[in-house]
Amino acid sequence: MAFGINDIDETQAPLLDHLVELRARLVRCVLALLLAFGVCLYFADPILGFLIQPLKGAFADGQGQLIFTKLYEVFFVELKVALFAGFCVSFPFIANQLWAFVAPGLYANEKKAFLPFLLATPLLFISGAALAYYVVMPTAFTWFLGFEGAVGGLEIEALPTANEYLGLVMQFILAFGICFLLPVLLLLLHRAGIVSREQLAGARRYIIVGVIALAAIVTPPDPGSQLILAVPLLLLFEGSLLIMRITERKNKSKETADESGGDQDGAGDDAGDLPAIDAEA
Repeated sequence: MAFGINDIDETQAPLLDHLVELRARLVRCVLALLLAFGVCLYFADPILGFLIQPLKGAFADGQGQLIFTKLYEVFFVELKVALFAGFCVSFPFIANQLWAFVAPGLYANEKKAFLPFLLATPLLFISGAALAYYVVMPTAFTWFLGFEGAVGGLEIEALPTANEYLGLVMQFILAFGICFLLPVLLLLLHRAGIVSREQLAGARRYIIVGVIALAAIVTPPDPGSQLILAVPLLLLFEGSLLIMRITERKNKSKETADESGGDQDGAGDDAGDLPAIDAEA
């Protein structure tokens, strides 16, 4: 089938409209990020003080310090802190803009299906980050500081730099927050029909090995933090399988009810036709 010039122009017009809308929403996201970054930069010292608390609690009372070996190091640390905090603060607005761009192209049932995942994503990420901040980091830092002492007649003292400590904290928070999104990923794959509950249950032993390997990679090399990440991930995996089973049972019950309703309607129609046949006879 041949298309004329007018047909091509009509197909290009919606695409250009979508690109213009996408550009406008991306500009809003960037402006929101810059605004949040500026506000967080003003409060960079209190935010950095909050991030320092797990290390401060691991040191003995009145001991411990953060050092910097380059004159500009603390300045860039505060920039990183402000950017990290600014992204966390502006993320709800950024997610809202992305959803507002995608939502018009979805059907009502698709929007309803995606809504639980949108609500669960920030809650699971915050849960993982909170676990890292309040449980994992204090435990890991206490274990690391246990290596202080005298060796060969010399004192070994921990003097972490501000930049290295901030990098370690961000690694903890991002690793635990992202890993806690495992149920969202699995449930989305299941809803899309890419994987089934039977396939995931059959691959349980390989998933356990993969979770342990992932925990060893994304956390520092201490067994405590690895176990603290691996155990919740395995629990979240089993919880995802349970949700899949409940969802499948609900779908089967709904299909059975629909089929039963259809059969009853068909029987009613047949019963209504019988008097007409008898009358003709």
